[in-house]
Amino acid sequence: MHAVILAGGKGVRLRPYTTALPKPLVPIGDEHAILEIVLRQLASAGFTRCTIAIGHLGEIIRAYVGDGSQWGMTVDYTTEESPLGTMGPLLTMRDRLPETFLVMNGDILTDLDYADVLRRHRESEARLTIATYARKVRIDFGVLTTDDSRVVAFTEKPSIDYRVSMGVYALSRSTLEGYTAGLPLGFDELVLDLLAQQSPPHAYDFDGYWLDIGRPDDYDRANAEFTSRKPMLLKGA
Repeated sequence: MHAVILAGGKGVRLRPYTTALPKPLVPIGDEHAILEIVLRQLASAGFTRCTIAIGHLGEIIRAYVGDGSQWGMTVDYTTEESPLGTMGPLLTMRDRLPETFLVMNGDILTDLDYADVLRRHRESEARLTIATYARKVRIDFGVLTTDDSRVVAFTEKPSIDYRVSMGVYALSRSTLEGYTAGLPLGFDELVLDLLAQQSPPHAYDFDGYWLDIGRPDDYDRANAEFTSRKPMLLKGA
């Protein structure tokens, strides 16, 4: 199984942590970088190959990870000379990807079963599978519904439930056909194109542990919780 890790961003939201370190190498706990945790999880799930898309401070990532042999994987790299969006880096490596593969951001802390995401993608025969997570937002105001300047309904401080992308996807290589390598391609653009083509993505709903450490609050939470969560995140460590 093959995974692609997107690790080319500048990590602007995590400054000053990312002034000298690429975001995937910021520390979690006392011993681990987030990218190391991800690679160990992928290896444990049975992934044997990984391509890391690097850009900002990418040589530091290359020096840290090397060829991946320390985790029993084969790791290679592709470099973004200019920002290509979430899916754009895949176009530059399309010819060396298998027919189905996993794509993920390099700043995710989760106990998601990556192998199962890829397996379910293959079973669904969808062109794209998106791992999703439940979120709830409370509106701190009374919400009015109006019609022609008349208030027709009122709800006091409602909560809105919705599902968000976890930054983990399974993709079929054929989905990338028709796009030009070297040009930016965002996740949003790909999803909208698939919907317009009457080829909706498959949703892989997940309700376990997930933090996007690109958000400062979640990064602080990850460090606070890592010791207690480590047996779950790094099984056998």
